[in-house]
Amino acid sequence: MASTLQKIQGDDSVLLRVTHSNLKTFSADVRFSLQTTVESVKEKLWRKCGTSVNSMSLELYDDTKSKIADLSDNSRPLGFYSPIDGYRLHVVDLDPSSVTSGGWLEDTSLVEKYSISEEAYKKRDGTYRKFKEKLASQNPSALGAKISENYMEDLCANIKVGDRCEVEPGEKRGVVKFVGRAESLAPGFWVGVQYDEPLGKHDGMVKGTRYFECPPLHGAMVRPDKVKIGDFPERDLFEEDEI
Repeated sequence: MASTLQKIQGDDSVLLRVTHSNLKTFSADVRFSLQTTVESVKEKLWRKCGTSVNSMSLELYDDTKSKIADLSDNSRPLGFYSPIDGYRLHVVDLDPSSVTSGGWLEDTSLVEKYSISEEAYKKRDGTYRKFKEKLASQNPSALGAKISENYMEDLCANIKVGDRCEVEPGEKRGVVKFVGRAESLAPGFWVGVQYDEPLGKHDGMVKGTRYFECPPLHGAMVRPDKVKIGDFPERDLFEEDEI
C-alpha cells in the first residue's frame, strides 16, 4: 500500500487504451496523470466520446483482457486503482437516450440526408453547377470536355483579316490579323488580333507557332465570340483629357 501511495504522490502518468460500450470503432490512446481524480478522467473522456460524466461508468482491464477494477469512486485519484501503461480503460454509457446510443455517431446511413428538388437547385446562385457552366462558357477546355474542330466556326463567317474590331472584356480595339484553327491552342476557331495599344501577350507567335506579325505585346488570340467587328477607329489618347 505504501508503494501505491508513493506512486500517486509523484508526478507520474499512464498511457491507457480507451474504448467505449456504444462506439465500437472508437479506440484511443490517452495519457492521464495518476494524481487526477476519476471525476476529472470522466470529464476528459466526455470531450472525446460524448458520454456525460453523470452517465459514465469506467472499467479498468489489464493486458490479458481481465477486469482489474470498477472506477466507482469519483473522488479517488486514478493511481489508486494501479493502472499501468497498456491497460485498457473502458467507458460504459449508462444513458439509454445518450447521443452515443443507436450507432448515430458511427453509421452515417442513419442520418437523414438533406435533399433539394432539381427545380429549386436550378434557381440557386453560387452552386457548383452554375460555376461549371460559367467556366465552360469562358474556357470549354478547362473541364476536359471534347471540343469539336469546328467549334465557333459559324461565328467567323463575318470576320476577315483586316477588319477593325473591339475585343471583350475591356473594349480593346485593334485589327484582325488571323482567322482559323490554331493547332497549338485548343480545338476550334480562333481570331488573332493586333491591338492598337500594348494590351496583348505576344507578337503573333504562340507556343512556338507564328500566326501573324505585330509589335511585341500587341498580339492576342481570342475566341470569335469575344470579337465585335465594326467601325472602331483608333482611340485618341487625349480624347478624354480635360480642357
